[in-house]
Amino acid sequence: MTAFISCLRRIVLIVALALVVSPLLSSLAGATSIERIVSPGGVEAWLVREQSVPLIAIDFAFRGGASQDPADKAGVASMVASLLDEGAGELDAKTFHEQLENKAIELNFTASRDVLNGMVRTLTENRDEAIELLRLALTAPRFEAEAVERIRNQTLALLRRESTSPNDIASRRWWATAFAGHPYGQPTRGALETVPAITADDLKAYVRRVFARDRLKIAIVGNIDAVGAGALIDKVFGALPAKADLAPIAPTVPQGLGSRVVVDLDVPQAVVMVGGLGIARKDPDFMAAFIVNHILGGGSFSSRLYREVREERGLAYSVYSMLLPLDHAALFMSGTATRADRAGQTLEVVEQQIKRLAESGPTADELAKAKSYLTGSYALRFDTSSKIAAQLVAIQLDDLGIDYIDKRNGLVEAVTLADVKRVAKRLLDGGLLVTVVGKPQGLTAKGG
Repeated sequence: MTAFISCLRRIVLIVALALVVSPLLSSLAGATSIERIVSPGGVEAWLVREQSVPLIAIDFAFRGGASQDPADKAGVASMVASLLDEGAGELDAKTFHEQLENKAIELNFTASRDVLNGMVRTLTENRDEAIELLRLALTAPRFEAEAVERIRNQTLALLRRESTSPNDIASRRWWATAFAGHPYGQPTRGALETVPAITADDLKAYVRRVFARDRLKIAIVGNIDAVGAGALIDKVFGALPAKADLAPIAPTVPQGLGSRVVVDLDVPQAVVMVGGLGIARKDPDFMAAFIVNHILGGGSFSSRLYREVREERGLAYSVYSMLLPLDHAALFMSGTATRADRAGQTLEVVEQQIKRLAESGPTADELAKAKSYLTGSYALRFDTSSKIAAQLVAIQLDDLGIDYIDKRNGLVEAVTLADVKRVAKRLLDGGLLVTVVGKPQGLTAKGG
C-alpha cells in the first residue's frame, strides 16, 4: 500500500507539473510576475507564484563547479553532486531515499565546469519534508565510506566505457588541448587516474569552500507566497557560510587554434569536433552572434550545416554548432559524426561553411527567418514550471536582469543585417582547433 501511495503521489506531481504550464506562460508576459525577494536572513531569490497548482519547483546554483576541483583530483565536484542525497544528518542513504520516495520528492544535483546545480520538485503538502531533506543534503552530507565507494565504482565504470567512446574521447581531447594547464582542461567527471584518489575529506572540503550564500542563485516557482519563500530560503540556506572560499580562476582563451588532433580508434564512424573563440554573454555582440550561430548550425533543420552536410551530401545524420559562454572563457563549438571514409570530405564541408559565413555573412532572408523562429519559440523555454525555474537561475547567473524575459525578443529584433555580417566575421574568422577520433580517411594530424 505504501508503494501504491508513493506512486500515486508521483503521478499527482507529474500532472501538477503539466497543469502549471498555461497559467505561468500567460503570467510571464509581464515582468511583474517575477518577484525579487530577500529572505529575513538576507538571501535573494526570484519567485514566480502560481497558486492554482499544488506544486513547488526550486532551482539553485553555487558558482564554482568542477573548476574548483584540485588539480590532481578531477572529479571531486561531480562526486559531491552524486553523493549529496546518499545520506545526510541522522539519515543513512537508504532512509534518505525512502523519505524522498514516500513523499514523491524529486531531488537532484549536477556539476558543470562553472556551477554546481540543485533542484527540488515537490507537492505543496510535502513542502516541509522536501525542504528539510534539502537542508540536510546541503549542510550535513554524510559522505559515508560505503556510499563513497559505491559512487566511486559507478563513476569508474562509466569512465571506462567513455574511454572507448569516440564522442567522449573527442571531447576530452579537445578540452585538454584547448585548456592545457587550466581548470577547464580537466574532465568534469574526473579521470581513471584521479577518481581513485578522491577521499571523503576532499568532498567535505569542497562543500565547505563552495557552498556559500554569496555565490548562490535561487529560483522558486509554484504555490507559495513571498513570506513562505523567504522562510524556506533561510531554513535551507541560512546556515551556510556567508562567503565562499574559491580558488581564483584566470580568464583564458582556447589554445591550439589552427591545429588538428587525430586519435586512432577502430570504430566504423569518425567523430569530428571543432571549436574556437566565442563571444561572452555580456558582450554587446552576443545576440548577433547567437543569430549567426542559429543560421550556421544551431537551427537544426534550417541551418546551413544541416543543409550542406546532411541534405545535400548525406554525409552525416546530425551536425551542430553552438555558442558556449563560460565564466572564464567564451567558445564557439561544432561537431558531427560520419563514416570513416568520408571524414575528410565532411570536415572540409563544415570548414567551408564556416569560412563562407565569416566572409559574406547571412542573407537578409536568413536573418528574417532566424528572428522569426527565435522570437516565436522563446516561450517554449517556459512551458513547464521546471523549465521556468531553470531559466530564472540561468538568467541570474548571466546577470541579465529580472526584466530580461520581457526584453529578450526585442533584443533579437534589434539585430540588423549589418550587425550579423560584422559579427559573423568576428565570431568565425579566428581559427579552429579540430579533434577527430576514429580511422578517418583523408585526415591527418597537423600543428597550428
